[in-house]
Amino acid sequence: MFKMEYEPTPTFTTSSPASLSPNSSISPSSETPLPSAPVVISPCAACKTLRRRCADKCVLAPYFPPTEPAKFAIAHRVFGASNIIKFLQELPESQRADAVSSMVYEANARIRDPVYGCTGAICQLQKQINELQAQLAKAQAEVTNMQLQQANLAAMLCMEMAQSASPPPSSEPPMDILISNSNPSLMEDNNNNFGSLWEPLWA
Repeated sequence: MFKMEYEPTPTFTTSSPASLSPNSSISPSSETPLPSAPVVISPCAACKTLRRRCADKCVLAPYFPPTEPAKFAIAHRVFGASNIIKFLQELPESQRADAVSSMVYEANARIRDPVYGCTGAICQLQKQINELQAQLAKAQAEVTNMQLQQANLAAMLCMEMAQSASPPPSSEPPMDILISNSNPSLMEDNNNNFGSLWEPLWA
């Protein structure tokens, strides 16, 4: 009879995470993502000056960043925070940046000159414009005068060149003068003949 022999099947043992060697590699999927740090948003310069909480949809935040506190301080000193907010809410978003720049400029001018404000600066600039326009008109008149002088000089040069190119006039006397000088009796006879021809007409 034949005897059947059975080979033992190999057994696999699973090792715990603690039994892994330090040199064993861990797949990226087994790493847990680290929690992101919370983003701290600094309040805008307006809310920081007013000592209030800066909301997510703060009207002043895009135009008064926390890095420019003096910008809002100057505008707030002249116009006030409530008026600035009211002005910005009445304007479309495309015009708010220009409006803030105008308010800050006017506030600076009002602090420098409490009486006239930006009107004084505008008048001074207008005066400079008028002076520059007068200087420009004077310079244009001088340029026109120089152009006329140059044109007159060119015309005189052309006339002189034309005269130098033309032949000089002859110094000989006219023919009738020569005849009268050579034979004066001939001229007298001619005059007598002409007189006799006209006598029958007057008779």
